[in-house]
Amino acid sequence: MKNIRNILAGLMALWALTTFIITFLIVFIPSMFCWLIPEPKGQDIFIRIARLWMNVWLQWVGCPLKVKGLEHFQKGRVYIVTFNHNSLMDVPISCPYIPGPNKTIAKSSFVKVPFFGFYYMKGAVLVNRKSEESRRRSYDKMKAVLKKGMHMSIYPEGTRNRTAEPLKKFHDGAFRLAVETGTAIIPAVILNTKKVLPVNKRLWFSPHKLEIHFLPAIETGTKSTEALKEEVFEIMKDYFVRNQH
Repeated sequence: MKNIRNILAGLMALWALTTFIITFLIVFIPSMFCWLIPEPKGQDIFIRIARLWMNVWLQWVGCPLKVKGLEHFQKGRVYIVTFNHNSLMDVPISCPYIPGPNKTIAKSSFVKVPFFGFYYMKGAVLVNRKSEESRRRSYDKMKAVLKKGMHMSIYPEGTRNRTAEPLKKFHDGAFRLAVETGTAIIPAVILNTKKVLPVNKRLWFSPHKLEIHFLPAIETGTKSTEALKEEVFEIMKDYFVRNQH
């Protein structure tokens, strides 16, 4: 029975990868035209195309997505959106479902991937984590994103959570950015992606319903970076534990 399940999961992984590539090539050219449109309008169109792409692909691979809490985004305001990170499946579904133009922060090594690198350059602030200079420039670029009226999407855990804990320890970056710019944080909890693409398995894909829950905004006020980080961590951890089943 276990072998049959592994075979089916492997076949499903091939189907998911094949359809991901095919649908990506379809949206690639219209997405690249967004480079020609000034931000934030161009980025807004880019995100809308990405959302349409994911709406189609997620249905094809048997992973319908439910999004809750969009009412927490007030019109005319920008936010730093902090996501938990359990799986590679988090990456394609996070930014497209944030309402309005937004960018994420990602490793600069993604640029080396043919075609996808150009796409990722449009949707992200790139950083080489091994370079102090690159980290400094990326921080300034994130400030510029917010100043242009676009949200920033950040995984404060840094990398995928491979531990048995609900969340890994948060890095300071997102919260220092929030305090220095006076930007409120919207915590976002992604559910069930680890069931679809487990971190410890290769060539495995198991269809499952997915959910993103945007939680009420947290204002920075006079909070320190550390206090804000701890507050957001506890809110996201408690919410994840209460809703993961």
